[in-house]
Amino acid sequence: MNMSMRDGARRRSAQGEEAADLVKGRHAVLAALESERPVNKVWVAEGASGVDAIVAKARSRGAVVQFVPRSRLDEMASAHQGVIAQVAPYAYVDLDDVIRRDTGFAPLVVVLDEIADPHNFGAILRTAEASGAQGVVIGKRRQAQVTDVVAKAAAGALEALPVARVANVAQALQRLKQAGYWIVGADVEAKVPYTEVDYRGPTAVVIGSEGQGMRRWVREQCDFLVSIPILGRVQSLNASVAAGVLLYEAVRQRA
Repeated sequence: MNMSMRDGARRRSAQGEEAADLVKGRHAVLAALESERPVNKVWVAEGASGVDAIVAKARSRGAVVQFVPRSRLDEMASAHQGVIAQVAPYAYVDLDDVIRRDTGFAPLVVVLDEIADPHNFGAILRTAEASGAQGVVIGKRRQAQVTDVVAKAAAGALEALPVARVANVAQALQRLKQAGYWIVGADVEAKVPYTEVDYRGPTAVVIGSEGQGMRRWVREQCDFLVSIPILGRVQSLNASVAAGVLLYEAVRQRA
């Protein structure tokens, strides 16, 4: 059994808790407590240092705080940093909620096409929030969903950035076009460098899967296909790195 399967089994076995209801790690737990997401209970490792702010915030929110042996937390999840919280299941939003969201910046949306790695997903969420994006759009199938692993990788961004889950990514891009967005897709074979596209207006950045990139029908919805120069021997960048490059080109142009 691999590590992710083992962690899932541990989390499911801990008093019947579901993996999707657990947030682990100090930054992720504190972000959940500072958001509007309901927090039912917080487990803290006995003797853990640097957790006073988390404990105080949890108690102020009315959450149950329980100090337990670290081995108990190990049974629930890995890499927990001595803190785990039980929260309400993540509430996805509608695409139109993302479109209507006013960040104070020019409209910017991130669309993911079958990003399977939860760490990549979490890292993209973190960068999207930092770059002032309105939200992230994901599909329901063959796409990493919001879990405790994603929340930890997002380092708090998940509590500040809405995620819309759609049945059809290509149709979601069509809806974004109708709302006035230009669609920019990252494609390793594109002839246009990513710096030669105008990101100053309403823009949706599309990032494809780690192995195959964007699917054909998703690629066909893009107004621009752009590439990032690869000077070494690797064939492509990590999906979260590619997202960061495009998003911060948008930030640079809008400054």
